Amino acid sequence: MSYPAFFDLAPKIIMQDPLAALLGAANEGVIEYSYGDIVKLAGHSCPTVAGAYLMTRNALGKLYGDKLPQRGGIKVEFRDGALDGVTGVIANVVGFITGATVDTGFKGLAGKYDRRQLMAFNARIDGEIRFQRLDTQASVTVDFHANIVPAPTTLMPTLQSILKGQASHAEQTTFAQDWQERVRQILENADHPGLITYA
Repeated sequence: MSYPAFFDLAPKIIMQDPLAALLGAANEGVIEYSYGDIVKLAGHSCPTVAGAYLMTRNALGKLYGDKLPQRGGIKVEFRDGALDGVTGVIANVVGFITGATVDTGFKGLAGKYDRRQLMAFNARIDGEIRFQRLDTQASVTVDFHANIVPAPTTLMPTLQSILKGQASHAEQTTFAQDWQERVRQILENADHPGLITYA
């Protein structure tokens, strides 16, 4: 797969999954996620996908500090409905990393490792997503502010021209490069205090 070089430069997310350890899927259950992995899941790279990745990464950092976050040990709640806007896209990314699902996940073994009912929507929370550890009940609520990295003024008009079949090949190439440049800048600013905020 050929992809922009910055995919490999984005911060990684490292999880520890007890189920993966039990079943021998990963040494000690340690699993590393890259932005490239998330793009494969989503099928595209955009500010929303990058934002979902960084919200998860930053929230896990707040909850676990220097310890490895526990995949399958995190409840995730969304302020919006699953079918509202881009919530579903974000939820797919978050669930991929945390293991949380509504009711389609692994059912568990002898009452352990159940991944169902760890994701909910239409929650009464003060931000976009709330992440909560199941072991300590500690939680953090996050919001993503894509406007910290503004899009070029030509980006959306060019996209509309492309969608209408009115853009040249050169315009399409420039659009794709500009689109990914914005994503690169978002990922590069992963720790910018205004990009991901906490409630």
